[in-house]
Amino acid sequence: MSVAAAADVAAGPVPVCRVRRLGRQAYAPVWHAMQRFTDARGADTPDELWLVEHDPVFTLGQAGKAEHVLMPGDIPVVKVDRGGQVTYHGPGQLVAYPMLDLRRLGIGVRELVHRIEQATIDTLAGWGIAGERREGAPGIYVGAAKVMALGLRVRRGCSFHGLAFNVAMDLSPYQRINPCGYAGLAVTSVQALGGPGDLGTVADALLPQLARALGFRAEYDDALPDLSEPADAAGLPSAVASP
Repeated sequence: MSVAAAADVAAGPVPVCRVRRLGRQAYAPVWHAMQRFTDARGADTPDELWLVEHDPVFTLGQAGKAEHVLMPGDIPVVKVDRGGQVTYHGPGQLVAYPMLDLRRLGIGVRELVHRIEQATIDTLAGWGIAGERREGAPGIYVGAAKVMALGLRVRRGCSFHGLAFNVAMDLSPYQRINPCGYAGLAVTSVQALGGPGDLGTVADALLPQLARALGFRAEYDDALPDLSEPADAAGLPSAVASP
């Protein structure tokens, strides 16, 4: 965060961001709940941050190319409305969905990406792990391997989707895709790099870094969002593809 931005935060009340821990969930109901929240929110709606662990799934961004999905096998592929190519979500991965009013924060998408990346770098540094950016390829890398993927969507000035932080997971499903559209891209995890392997521990370390980078005060809410799926869910744009 710049000195000017930090001064602005200090000068006025720090906005509240409601943090919800969703536990382990299927992908599509959480995605649809994010869409509904974003569509329904108004100028005064508090921002929210959802922390979740997903069942195994490949997600393909709106400009994603099916050729990057090599051998999905028994893992479903879902075409979604975020940026980026194909990635994998599964057990042992911490996913964070920041649903933020960017107009209220006074930042654009590039700045949001930069701040999320910096929060991840600062989190890794706490365990002696040197994370870094790569020009033109959003996310965080340690050496040649990617440890955090990032894909966002902004609608009416408000963000949804978010980051996927590999904590302690089976990385073999990444061999079934070209991760983020790059053939042979290496991936790693916090645990493999010598950090903790518990999602709660990583979440507790990441959250204050996100709050500092984005200038909010976390307020926990134990209530889950409505994750129910409508009867005609098969007609929604989340239909599972079967390459």
